[in-house]
Amino acid sequence: MKRTIKYYKIIWLKHDLPAGLSVFLVALPLCLGIALVSGAPLYAGLLSGIIGGLVVALLSGSQLAVSGPAAGLTTVMATAIISLGDYKVFLVAVMIAGLFQLLLGLLKLGVVANYFPSSVIKGMLAAIGIILISKQIPLLIGYDQPDFWTSGFVQLFSSNNLLGNFEQFNQNMTRGAILIALVSLVILAVLQQPFAKKLKIIPAPLLVVLFGIATNLIFTAASSSFSLKATQLVSIPSDIFANISFPDFITIFTSSEIWKYGLIIGALATLETLLCIEAIDKLDRRNRITPINRELVAQGIGNITCGLLGAIPLTAVVVRGAANIDAGGRTKLAAFTHGVFLLLAVLLVPSLLNKIPYASLAAILLVTGYNLTKPKLYRSMWSLGWKQFLPFLITILVVLATDLLIGVSIGLLISIYFIIQNNFKAEYKITQTQHQGIETYYIKLNSNVTFLNKVQLRKTLDEVAEYSVLTIDGSECNFIDHDILEIISEYSNKAHDRHISLHLKGIKKVNVTALH
Repeated sequence: MKRTIKYYKIIWLKHDLPAGLSVFLVALPLCLGIALVSGAPLYAGLLSGIIGGLVVALLSGSQLAVSGPAAGLTTVMATAIISLGDYKVFLVAVMIAGLFQLLLGLLKLGVVANYFPSSVIKGMLAAIGIILISKQIPLLIGYDQPDFWTSGFVQLFSSNNLLGNFEQFNQNMTRGAILIALVSLVILAVLQQPFAKKLKIIPAPLLVVLFGIATNLIFTAASSSFSLKATQLVSIPSDIFANISFPDFITIFTSSEIWKYGLIIGALATLETLLCIEAIDKLDRRNRITPINRELVAQGIGNITCGLLGAIPLTAVVVRGAANIDAGGRTKLAAFTHGVFLLLAVLLVPSLLNKIPYASLAAILLVTGYNLTKPKLYRSMWSLGWKQFLPFLITILVVLATDLLIGVSIGLLISIYFIIQNNFKAEYKITQTQHQGIETYYIKLNSNVTFLNKVQLRKTLDEVAEYSVLTIDGSECNFIDHDILEIISEYSNKAHDRHISLHLKGIKKVNVTALH
């Protein structure tokens, strides 16, 4: 027991403490920025990050994933807060989302995310990226009027709104905010280049925030006309715990809208979490696999806690998890440590947080949105053909025109149509023999293999023993879904690590498109 404690103490001091600090520096501006763009109190984003670190990290089975507020939920959060009309009512919806996730985990339904085609999921994330970018434009130019985003994305460009908003922009632009935003974008762009890796002494988002604070202090000290107004700076109460909103439970059965948004948030948070977990497990150098149902239980409890304490909903987040891995994190103590640092920042230095310009946060979120909807993603989806590109594109257009739930539903229906069109058949056979004392597996893919076979195929591949020979034969297939090709292509790396000799017949490896 003492040796175990000593071992984890050494691991924490050497790896998880510095990794936790690094993740904290990345998470702090993102927590504030995501709360800002969602129309929630800024402290709600910080509380969500704290709960993700202190609660979810301890309950989760993932050693490297880090949870907190996610850019993928900003659109539905902003819509829900406006539609429900009261942040306290919105918190009830967050608790419903958490209960939904908890139920999915307890019923072991975490595999449901595998039944969504990757083209639809990528389309959803790309649409979120477009909306996220568009929401930063007012803040980038110093626009501090609260009425800009009361309408939806499409209504924004109607003749009345468009002309009215341009007129408001012209009257409320601030040169200081524009300067801070432009330089911040340059810093973020330069530090994303390969040659700048050695320059990343501190995380780029933190550098942008520090630049924004320092620049505005210089403007203020010089009594410059570039100085920002109080409405263009972060505003967090000095006693955050005295200003927390709590859910209004009386409203839970008064409106179906509460349940509608609760289930939408729960479904989207589940999808984003499971996608993140899958991505982080692929990055784990120790090839550890996260139990997804336990993860959903942890996320569900985390979101119930968020609703109870006035925080916005959370998910596992790729950006934070990747930062944890890059910083050398080894165990879940790194995520827990990042939560402790967030809590200390809120308790000890709220006055420093209130010097952060909104323009700095907007620059960070604009880059986050761009990473979700890069031109490279569109080119990649186009290269895969119409059966992948059309559901992807329609999902984006419908999400922008309506909302996330309708967009994903329509995209899913388009994908199902293509399956039916190709005479869907869900079958493959596996044969196991021994040859010269070596386990030999032969998987024959029959007819049409679609994304609905993802779960069983992944399970079958994971059950192949180490130090064996595996042949996957797709030479007689009429159609192999791109999702299946992705699984097989991803498995080739795992096969190498497990000393499995993998042979493919009639199956092309594909490039796996990043989701974030």
